[in-house]
Amino acid sequence: MLHKNTDATSGLEKVLADLEQDYRSRNPRSAEQVARAAQVLPGGSTRTVLHFDPFPLVIAHASGSHVTDLDGHEYADFANDFTAGFYGHSDPLITEALRSAIDSGLSFGGLNLHEEKLAREICTRFDSIDRVRFCNSGTEANLIAIQLARQAMGRSKVLAFKGGYHGSVLSFLGGKSMNCGMDNVVLAEFNAVESVEAAAVGILDDLAAIVVEPMMSSGGGILAETGFLQFLREFSTRHGALLIFDEVQTARMGRGGLQEIFGISPDVTTLGKFLGGGASFGAFGGEAAIMDLLDANREGAIPHGGTFNNNILSMAAGHVGYSKVATPGAIEGANAKASELRRRLTEVAQGADLPIQLGGYGTIISIHFQPNEVRRPSEIRTSAKQRKLVHLELLKRQIYASRRGTINLSLATTGDDIDSYVRAFKEISTLHSGFLRNT
Repeated sequence: MLHKNTDATSGLEKVLADLEQDYRSRNPRSAEQVARAAQVLPGGSTRTVLHFDPFPLVIAHASGSHVTDLDGHEYADFANDFTAGFYGHSDPLITEALRSAIDSGLSFGGLNLHEEKLAREICTRFDSIDRVRFCNSGTEANLIAIQLARQAMGRSKVLAFKGGYHGSVLSFLGGKSMNCGMDNVVLAEFNAVESVEAAAVGILDDLAAIVVEPMMSSGGGILAETGFLQFLREFSTRHGALLIFDEVQTARMGRGGLQEIFGISPDVTTLGKFLGGGASFGAFGGEAAIMDLLDANREGAIPHGGTFNNNILSMAAGHVGYSKVATPGAIEGANAKASELRRRLTEVAQGADLPIQLGGYGTIISIHFQPNEVRRPSEIRTSAKQRKLVHLELLKRQIYASRRGTINLSLATTGDDIDSYVRAFKEISTLHSGFLRNT
């Protein structure tokens, strides 16, 4: 048995080496640009998630549901900027909104008409949000929401979850991080009631908030169990803490995000990614009693600044995108398309005798090559080498995807794009079933 596993490992190493060599030969201009950029940017990049070995592609152009790299290869885009590209590339309504906003001038240093319109659209869709404030990223939204909870409750501790990701300084994925304020953060296991109770022992009188993703995104596309979220709602209320739902990625899954689908209302919701229409964006909102602590008309209000909180590009593109492009009907149609893709991928895997779990929800699909359901990140068994194998093979077949194995559909994704992905996945599953089955 040991000899068989050793042979399989060496065989996979050989395949990966060949794929790397092929990748290098097909993408010399990307390689040159990354090397050039590395002279002024650490690793040639300013965003770690975009890195993969041997070097990431450099994108020169994007349109609709496709991207084109520096070497002229056109790909069907199934990464879609890690869910931020939900509108696809250069949607005409959003593009026109941006042009109109630019024509009216930038950096007003004052209020504008677009921010109220976007805020009203968000408050209309999310029953739990009476008021909303804008910022510049999901990271910023989560940081401020947590600090607001501490101020509102007069407490300091926050409970979060192992494998959760709430931004670049609130990452609980394991390994090194740039996290801040960890002395006041306790971690529990996702989808585990008893773990929450154990983690909270001794801090209940100082627990300000529980922050959770209704679906762990970076942690592996792991959907929360309804009973688990119901427990968190009851537990936080019972102990006088606020419940924060991080819907930075999952707002795209329904008219009012995953909270509407689960039927569970948090006290505060954080948003980001696609809601800026392709421009930088973050937001946090909730009950009026909490959010009005930021009302500058009130004596003793908590200040919340940010030069670009209401920047004209994010506000204009965000409003038009959310009100006219990502309509409830469009979201429902995209989810239906994703359901069909799930069905077809499952059929392919079964035909190749591959164990597979398709995590996520709606237009976010996470592929795990294993027979057992994934309830928390520690249960993921797909290896980094298997991820690399599938990723390089997809790129070879003109499918732009993420190394982590997540599929992110956009509203621009076409039936032909899905056919291309399924065809590529079938070829890869047939060619490498032995390596992918060896979990």
